[in-house]
Amino acid sequence: MEKKIIFITGGCRSGKSRYALDYANRHFSKKLYLATGEVLDEEMARRVENHKKARGPEWQTVEEPIKVAEKISQYEDRTEVVLVDCLTLWLSNLLLRWDDESKIMVEVDRLAAAAEESRATSIIVSNEVGMGIVPDNPLGRRFRDLSGMANQKIAATADTVIYMVTGIPMFLRGSP
Repeated sequence: MEKKIIFITGGCRSGKSRYALDYANRHFSKKLYLATGEVLDEEMARRVENHKKARGPEWQTVEEPIKVAEKISQYEDRTEVVLVDCLTLWLSNLLLRWDDESKIMVEVDRLAAAAEESRATSIIVSNEVGMGIVPDNPLGRRFRDLSGMANQKIAATADTVIYMVTGIPMFLRGSP
């Protein structure tokens, strides 16, 4: 299979991650799951363990909350596919650390470039956060705006763009 960038977006619990995992399981044998979430409490620790068990032993998991572009480059020769899950958690991590939109967008550019330059297929999962109510606080609005800009940047580089709704993939660009 030729190398691609696949961008999957949608609402919370829309089936994005499940679709990404199923796709990778069908098409690749050497798989890397690049988790951007941080384990900051017991509930998150349980979620992470449950997700690892659900993926199974055929997945290598790397947890990286900040240096996602570097990890894609680092592992491109050791895997056929890198599944980044998810862009919005990563953006949240960056925003809470740096509080600097321009610096964050430089990192988004670096992520897009790493996916384009990688020999491995990249599957990038993100939430579509701009379709709900306008957040009632400045941080929430900044996060929503950053997410929208980052999603546009990654979608522009992607060969395939999928919007998930109630577990159903809608192909906006490319094909499965």
